[in-house]
Amino acid sequence: MNSQTVYAEGKDSIEVHLTPDEALALTGVEFNGNPKIKTAAQRKIRSAFEKKTFATSSNTK
Repeated sequence: MNSQTVYAEGKDSIEVHLTPDEALALTGVEFNGNPKIKTAAQRKIRSAFEKKTFATSSNTK
C-alpha cells in the first residue's frame, strides 16, 4: 500500500480562529477547570492544516 502526503508550501499560511483561552493554553497555561481547552485548540489547528493540505493536493492533480 502506497500513500503520499503533500504538504502546503512553507510560505503559505492558514487561518485559525482561537478564543483567548485556547491561545493561552497553547502557550502552556493550564486551565484546571477545563483541561480540554488545549485539545480543542490543537484540533482547530490540525483541521485548518488538513483542509489546506487536501486543497493543495487536489489542485496539483
